[in-house]
Amino acid sequence: MVTVLVISIIVILIVLALSVLTIGKGYSYKHTVDPIDPLPEDDAKNEEPKK
Repeated sequence: MVTVLVISIIVILIVLALSVLTIGKGYSYKHTVDPIDPLPEDDAKNEEPKK
């Protein structure tokens, strides 16, 4: 009975350590956002109107 308890505690500690490492790695990841290209219709608005 004691060996089952010890093995269970060891498995719980391993899972906890892996969870903390994974969460820490996720929070340290630097997210980047690609710039948005202007829409083609915006270019037409910026041009001077034809007379």
